[in-house]
Amino acid sequence: MAGLLPEPFVNADSEAYWAAAKEGRLVLQQCADCGHVEFMPRHVCPKCWSENRTWTDAAGTGTVHSFSIVHRAPLPAFREDCPYVVALIDLDEGPRMMTNIVGDGACQVAIGSKVEVCFEDRGEAKVPQFRLAGAGGEP
Repeated sequence: MAGLLPEPFVNADSEAYWAAAKEGRLVLQQCADCGHVEFMPRHVCPKCWSENRTWTDAAGTGTVHSFSIVHRAPLPAFREDCPYVVALIDLDEGPRMMTNIVGDGACQVAIGSKVEVCFEDRGEAKVPQFRLAGAGGEP
């Protein structure tokens, strides 16, 4: 996916996440009090309500929990990429992440497929996407 797609909205809770993505790293928040690992970035731990949050590097690998292949884009910016895959990925660290599966063979995805992170340039930002494990290539 490329072209006219929107850049990420960065706020105080997600600033470190997007900075790491620009460096080609996928990071997750971890509660410094109870150890819970979470995605999406947020101000407090959803388990113990602590505001004591840290960042940890993720392996960037996971398993497809569910997916949908989009054949009719909801907005003009997405049309050139149809069909494209929207998926829920169970990261190896535990959190579930909604993202796209891109690259060679993306539409051959299946529930249970192994995936690995890759990063798509979006203006000044990089957006974590996933590709089928071993597929290689650019997003």
